[in-house]
Amino acid sequence: MGSTLTNEVAVQAADDKKRAGLPFAVYQELKSSVHRELLNRVDLEKVATLRDVRIRSQVFSVIQDLVANLNTPMSATERERLAREVLDEVFGLGPLEPLLQDPTIDDILVNTYKQVYVERAGLLEETNVMFKDDAHLMHIIEKIVGAVGRRVDESSPMVDARLADGSRINVIIPPLSIDGPMLSIRRFGHVPVSSEDMVGNLTLTPPMLELLKGAIRARLGIVISGGTGAGKTTMLNVLSSYISDKERIVTIEDSAELRLKQRHVIRLECRPPNVEGKGAIRQRQLVINSLRMRPDRIIVGEVRGEEALDMLQAMNTGHDGSLTTVHANSPRDAISRLETMALMANLNLPEKAVRQQIAAAVALVIQVARLSDGTRRVTHLTEITGMDEEVVSMQDIFVFEKRGVGANGHVIGAFSATGIRPKFAEKLRASGIAVPASLFEHSVEV
Repeated sequence: MGSTLTNEVAVQAADDKKRAGLPFAVYQELKSSVHRELLNRVDLEKVATLRDVRIRSQVFSVIQDLVANLNTPMSATERERLAREVLDEVFGLGPLEPLLQDPTIDDILVNTYKQVYVERAGLLEETNVMFKDDAHLMHIIEKIVGAVGRRVDESSPMVDARLADGSRINVIIPPLSIDGPMLSIRRFGHVPVSSEDMVGNLTLTPPMLELLKGAIRARLGIVISGGTGAGKTTMLNVLSSYISDKERIVTIEDSAELRLKQRHVIRLECRPPNVEGKGAIRQRQLVINSLRMRPDRIIVGEVRGEEALDMLQAMNTGHDGSLTTVHANSPRDAISRLETMALMANLNLPEKAVRQQIAAAVALVIQVARLSDGTRRVTHLTEITGMDEEVVSMQDIFVFEKRGVGANGHVIGAFSATGIRPKFAEKLRASGIAVPASLFEHSVEV
């Protein structure tokens, strides 16, 4: 519904401008003239920081008066839209405001002032949204980063930050981006995805979810692997909901995205360097510090570097049941990446010792993927069974087999149980969790 409304508004706006004979540049100049006149009547710097609905309404009345007095021939609908857009420039984020209000949009990708893409249901689509010029886009970017206490300029041309609603922003400007300022907004829905949603969307099957529930409750070490936008953090949120309320949980993230429902949660977030390039607090320091906070479980949003070694050490020294995510294309690649990142700690550890740490700490790798039709699937549930000489041994418990693409672009495939009963089934039983043999025999076509 939201997607349809947003598309209709964008198309309507474009059509109205054409009917009125207003090229984009002329329409933008009209907005600028109304904005300049508004500056003469209202102290915008003061009112823009206020959240009072009455003040917003009063400013909107002033804008409507200014638009009504324009000499340019425009319909009542066009004048109302122009007034709304000027109001968005004052109190909101200008052209981005309609996109931010659309709950169906997951990502907003601004590729220079004249090209904006969004992601809906896992697929990218271009919008009709445009900015006036680079200066207009920079004004909006500065408004966004300023709200979170950051700044962006030639001396600090990259910003990665989190907005108040949990959305993540990334900004990169010239001279690093050649064609102009770039802005990426990764949004997070106000209604968290539940396990029922994931089963309903065929991200995984009920037997797979049942096994994962048991693995969490039996305190198995779990790594969630996948590419960007595959749904790693969503999966981590869903799995964390099965952790007991009686446990003390410490979460460590680069930018806080996790939304745990338990009461006893300590949330830690990295700190970027200041203007002088000092004062940064990295994930490794937070992982080490978390060990002094008496955690029952440690959840690292994503391991990216040498903190992988400290995470493995923690999982092997009484903090079993900890969870993390990692960027990798397969369960085997995930283990290789963990090994590589652990070696980045420069402690001159032999590779075999690191692999032994991984084999002892991680019991299960969950591989998630975003397919070509935008759907997300758990493609592997893979058990780490130990070491075979100098190689980490693995076996698939469940897999998703892609079998082709339908006429409408829908990916055809099947979830299959390999028939292998995991070695950790005994640990599940010892924890009082029933694991029926039938769990490992199901197949589901999608």
